[in-house]
Amino acid sequence: MEGILIFWDRKLRDLMDIKIFVDTADDIRLVRRLLRDTSERGRSLEHVIGQYMGTVRPSHLSFVEPSKRYADLIIPEGGENKVAINIVVSNFKHLLSLDALGKT
Repeated sequence: MEGILIFWDRKLRDLMDIKIFVDTADDIRLVRRLLRDTSERGRSLEHVIGQYMGTVRPSHLSFVEPSKRYADLIIPEGGENKVAINIVVSNFKHLLSLDALGKT
């Protein structure tokens, strides 16, 4: 499962064997949104900033940011953290190999 609000619901959290929060800096998230919404969705810079400040940022601070406390692992720097990603991938491969051997 994945999603920005996935850890908010206890019933969903209880279904997860491992919970990973991929964290990305605020400025990187804002720049990505600005680029996407202006180029792909045809929105003005003013509209994107207004939506971000009025809805997106407050919602992130109220719901997404506090949900990090439920994560078993927090990966800083998002997809750019190659060390953390390699560790996770290696662990999953190991678990899958044990499962294939019937050792889990």
